[in-house]
Amino acid sequence: MTEFLTPPGGWRTPSGRLAGKVAVITGAGSQNEGVGNGRAMAVLFAREGARVLLVDRRLDAAELTRTFINEHNGEAVPHAADVTDPAACDAMVSAAVERWGRLDILVNNVGIGVARTIADVSDADWDLQMRVNVTTMVNASRPAIAAMRQSGGGVILNTSSIASQRGRGLAPYAASKGAVEALTRAMAADHGREGIRVNAIAPGPAYTPMVYARGMSEAARQARTKATALGVEGTPWDIAYAAVYLCSDEARWVTGVVLAVDGGVLVN
Repeated sequence: MTEFLTPPGGWRTPSGRLAGKVAVITGAGSQNEGVGNGRAMAVLFAREGARVLLVDRRLDAAELTRTFINEHNGEAVPHAADVTDPAACDAMVSAAVERWGRLDILVNNVGIGVARTIADVSDADWDLQMRVNVTTMVNASRPAIAAMRQSGGGVILNTSSIASQRGRGLAPYAASKGAVEALTRAMAADHGREGIRVNAIAPGPAYTPMVYARGMSEAARQARTKATALGVEGTPWDIAYAAVYLCSDEARWVTGVVLAVDGGVLVN
C-alpha cells in the first residue's frame, strides 16, 4: 500500500507544538511500507519537535518509521518490544528516560480486531482481544505514570475506536474498546492532580494498511466513505493530527475525553 504517504493537502509548516517533549509511541510501525495510524503519529510528532521512541514488536517496522522521520530531520529511535509483557513495557519507558532524561507523552496504539459475535467467539480469541487491546495499555501506562510523576506531569493518549458504539459483528473488539474508554476516564480522574492528562482517540473507518491487508474491495471502500457525514475518506494523518493536538500544551485543559475522528459516521 503506497497511498497516503503524505497528508491530504501536503505537508504543513511545523510550528513546534511538541518541541522539547519526549514521546513513546507503541505500534509505531505498520504492516507494510504504507502509513498507518502509529507511523503517521510518529512522523507528525517528530515534525512538531518531539523526540520519539518508536516501539513495535517488529524492529524492522519501527526502523522504517525512523526512515520516514529522518526525511523530515526529526529525532527518533526504534525500540522492539512486545507490550503484552509488563517487563518489556518497563524497559521501553526506561529506554526513553535514559536517552532523553524524561517522559512527557505515551501513546498506546497497539490493537487487533477479532470479527466475531459473542455466540461464536472462542475463549482464546476473547482473552487475546482483551490482552492486546486493554491489558497492554495498563502494562505501558504503569511505568509511564511513574516516569511522568518524576518530570512533573505528562499526557497519555489511548487509541479506541467508534466500534465501541457501533460494534456490529465485532462484539469482542467493541467490548475491548469500550473498556479502553472506561479506563481512559478512570485514569484521567485518578492522575489529573499529578499533572497527567489522559485522553482517547476513537478513529472511524479510515483507510489504513491494516484495512488494505484484509483485501477490502473498492466497492466496500467506497461504501465506507459514503457512510461518513462528510463523504470524505479518512486517512491515518487525520488521526495523527488529532493526536498532536491532544498531546500538545494547547490541550492543557482537556482530559478524560474520547475524541471521535470519524468523518461524522456516528452522527450520520
